[in-house]
Amino acid sequence: MRYIISFIVAVFAVVAAPVWSAGFSFQDTPGEHLDVLLDGKVVARYMYAYDKSTPQRLHDTYKPYLHVFDAEGKAPITKGPGGQFTHHRGIFIGYNRMSFGGKTFDRWHMKGGEQVHKQFSQQKADEQMATFTSVVHWNDDAGKPMIEEHRTMTVRRAPAPARLIIDFVTVLKAPAGEVVLDGDPEHAGIHYRPANEVDTKQTLYVFPKENAVPTKDVDYPWVGETYTLGDKRYSVVHMNHPDNPKNTRYSAYRDYGRFGAFPKATVKAGESLTLKYRFLIADGEMPPAEMIQKCWDEFAGASTPSPVPPITRSARTSSVGGAQKQR
Repeated sequence: MRYIISFIVAVFAVVAAPVWSAGFSFQDTPGEHLDVLLDGKVVARYMYAYDKSTPQRLHDTYKPYLHVFDAEGKAPITKGPGGQFTHHRGIFIGYNRMSFGGKTFDRWHMKGGEQVHKQFSQQKADEQMATFTSVVHWNDDAGKPMIEEHRTMTVRRAPAPARLIIDFVTVLKAPAGEVVLDGDPEHAGIHYRPANEVDTKQTLYVFPKENAVPTKDVDYPWVGETYTLGDKRYSVVHMNHPDNPKNTRYSAYRDYGRFGAFPKATVKAGESLTLKYRFLIADGEMPPAEMIQKCWDEFAGASTPSPVPPITRSARTSSVGGAQKQR
């Protein structure tokens, strides 16, 4: 009888345990975050909570962003609230000089207002990919939306030696009047921020141009970064779609690893702006330029392979021009 009971308990445990199908899936913690899983492991986590119950909780939830996880699915390799420059969080978007209704607003440091996730308008996951769209209101000082954002993030497997492809496509609508999106490369645009524990002495950047000068150059097709957390190296390539606004500069030189694209734009009342970026995630050193360029060609919809560009590798700096306030 004892053996029969043990067998029944074992069978029940197998049936009750979560069964993850191969491929991508979602797991939502309502009101907090949406996990993207691949073969049962968390690969990304969209942080969408908005909570005004205490000043600290509001600070922690004043903007939605995407965490990228390690290959084991155990911990994010991107940054959340707190640490150096608390407003730097995962994969995020913001502008520190937004003009609307005769006023200027800061939706980078999140002064006097927030970016608020309202709902998911779509979610789909299958063997090949996971995609979702978050509707986000960029509110003014009265809590009214200056921008209604439809942020679509799509996660796929990447070809070796990379691990993940994350596409970030956002539609920024101006429902109540013209909005000017401005700032500077350090405080505006679409950026990636490594975890706060990054080893600042080992951060390296890669540019697709000979003798690159990122403080002056514009319209890079992509920029790469390799950074270190503990004893592990990670590499990220930030890709710029050719449909994006021209004269885009990249901020890609900080030792703590925050880097991204700064596209300026004006969104007229009732109209919208679409921005498209891709993030290639790899464990270890930077993938070869040939592989990166091929991935960019696919993202850009190139009809023929583009030439592999010469490469500039650049060490990190703690500041540019000696300034390092509120980054």
